[in-house]
Amino acid sequence: MPDTQALVSEFVLKLKRRKVEGSHATARQTAELLRSVISQQRIPHTNQAAHLIEAVKVVGEQLISANPVELAVGNIVRRVLHIIREEDLSLATTAVGGLGLSADSDDDEDAERDDRTLLSATAVAAASRSTLRAPALHTLLEDIPDSAAAPHTPSSGGESEGKSKSADKSVRSRKLKHDVIEAINELLEDIDTCHEQIAEQAVEHIHQNEVILTLGRSRTVMEFLCAAKEKKRSFRVFVAEGAPRYQGHVLAKELVARGLQTTVITDSAVFAMISRVNMVIVGAHAIMANGGVIAPVGLNMVALAAQRHAVPFVVVAGSHKLCPLYPHNPEVLLNDLRSPSELLDFGEFSDCMDYGIGSGAPLHVVNPAFDYVPPKLVSLFITDTGGHNPSYMYRLIADYYSADDFVVQRRTALGS
Repeated sequence: MPDTQALVSEFVLKLKRRKVEGSHATARQTAELLRSVISQQRIPHTNQAAHLIEAVKVVGEQLISANPVELAVGNIVRRVLHIIREEDLSLATTAVGGLGLSADSDDDEDAERDDRTLLSATAVAAASRSTLRAPALHTLLEDIPDSAAAPHTPSSGGESEGKSKSADKSVRSRKLKHDVIEAINELLEDIDTCHEQIAEQAVEHIHQNEVILTLGRSRTVMEFLCAAKEKKRSFRVFVAEGAPRYQGHVLAKELVARGLQTTVITDSAVFAMISRVNMVIVGAHAIMANGGVIAPVGLNMVALAAQRHAVPFVVVAGSHKLCPLYPHNPEVLLNDLRSPSELLDFGEFSDCMDYGIGSGAPLHVVNPAFDYVPPKLVSLFITDTGGHNPSYMYRLIADYYSADDFVVQRRTALGS
């Protein structure tokens, strides 16, 4: 079994050096790492969920700080924290419900119904509030009269009861870890199949003889368009090249290879061509809590053109890209500056960039990686769970995240 800290350090180094590209790969590797961290945790008999939450937060802080721009890392960390809380609550509820059912069964078997013993509501409520530790059996049964208790021998009863409690706690500890790991496996499966789940909805949105515009390259967009083509829909795609990395050229080649009618245009030609377009379909780097989108640079211009000509602006993205933070939150780093070499040839412009040569001012080059598209410019989000309006994002966030985990910071760190 590999050392957990070694795995964490290796992945942190990859994030810092930008060796993991794309939200999909980043989300998957983050989930796999957190699954390994949880599987190797030795959790105590009490406060099992709190122990797992603390362990995940320790690792999560390191991962998020290694590459703050890749919001998918924080999204998966928060999803795993939410999973731990939900599974622990489920186990606690099941334990309380099981004891209630057992009491009802005993009452049914009792011939004298007037003499049956009921669990006190106070004891049940106290046990249900204890969501971060296993409910003790004596807490639920402390209000039962002594006459209702089963007889036992004084010499061995206490020892037997202690062993039973210890065994119950040990079983619940293993059950919690097992359930959390199973839920993370389901999360990994959702990440792996998100492209297919989104592509299945393509035929509902792309119609015969339409013209679709996109910018740059997105695997989700490619699968979405190809799925509509496989359903015998005939349409044309305008691909804006997505300077300066020109990922639109890559997408155009992939679409032509799959038999789609494709036309490459320059980014500056978007406003000139938008009047011929029926729908804009683009990918996203992240979807924020207010319905805004962090997207590849140039897409805000496309969104403004679409709004000006009343063309629907549709964003396709997996649910792992849904971030519970707002753009103004200090934890959110909205942009990343890429190398100037993507824009200019250093050899040709070296005399302009060197502070020590010439009397003129040096040339500065800014190469941002992302744009922010406000929610008012987005018509529809299509995720692996279906189509949603920007105003519905808050509901998805409530399903996927716990409010306590929006800021991934340990209590010890907060107190220091």
